[in-house]
Amino acid sequence: MSGAANDPGSAGAGAIRRLLDHDLVYSFLSSPLTVVAAVVTGVIFIATGLAPWLAPHEPFNPATLSLMDAFTVPAWMDGGTSRYILGTDDLGRDMLSTIMHGARISIIVGFSAVMLGMTLGVGLGVLSGYLGGWFEIVVMRLADIQLTIPGILVALLIDGIARGLLPREQHADLMIYVIILAIGLSDWPQFARVTRSATLVEKRLDYVAAARLTGIGPMTIMIRHILPNVMRPVLVLATVGLALAIIAEATLSFLGVGMPPTTPSLGTLIRVGGDFLYSGEWWITLFPALVLVTLVLAVNLLGDWLRDALDPKLR
Repeated sequence: MSGAANDPGSAGAGAIRRLLDHDLVYSFLSSPLTVVAAVVTGVIFIATGLAPWLAPHEPFNPATLSLMDAFTVPAWMDGGTSRYILGTDDLGRDMLSTIMHGARISIIVGFSAVMLGMTLGVGLGVLSGYLGGWFEIVVMRLADIQLTIPGILVALLIDGIARGLLPREQHADLMIYVIILAIGLSDWPQFARVTRSATLVEKRLDYVAAARLTGIGPMTIMIRHILPNVMRPVLVLATVGLALAIIAEATLSFLGVGMPPTTPSLGTLIRVGGDFLYSGEWWITLFPALVLVTLVLAVNLLGDWLRDALDPKLR
């Protein structure tokens, strides 16, 4: 009996059963649409994350490019070649490789911008909700003012200011950081408002009062007690925010104020392809656009599922 109890195989099987019985896992597995969205998101993330090794070509290495290959049609069309499955762009770059690298940049920018906005918004939200007073009034009024302005306009404003302050020769090298800053600073009010509302509820509960009575300082209470309990809605907002941040980056790049053509994101690829859309080279725009739409839709579906799974009222 003791041998069976100590059997690593039995312990592993028990751990797997407990994991599968978890409410979150059960909710995930019982939704085929969510499973498909997770698989699609995972495939895109893996393909883009490993793009330097998985991509069939090096689209940003001038030594490997040939203008003679420009505007090659996709492989299944007359004149296409299996060397370029999705065709090539105006510079002879393989569209599949370019999309993999471009989506990688879009995901990096979106994820970094969400982390910046979440860090700033959650910090200000918890502080304003717990401290109250003039600090709460100032933070919330700033958030209200910024929420009256479309986020893309705020991002454009921050992007324009950064471009004016930075030397022109450094624009291409620093543009990814400028875009992350612009999108992140335009997204913090949503995180701040959600976190402040949750903090107002949490700080009135008994465990916070007990922590105060034991002499624990306000900063420790906010970090160790309140913050973990307000992260549930923040995670949902961050998941949806990732899709919105990717769209914002693509919009900025499409408008010509995002990533440069030398290191294009999905938005840059769509903008460049738009110049040749009416001349018949439709694949230069279509395939990056399809990847962008698929990625955003899959992430949004995951965000919707996470919201429903973590909110007891929606179960």
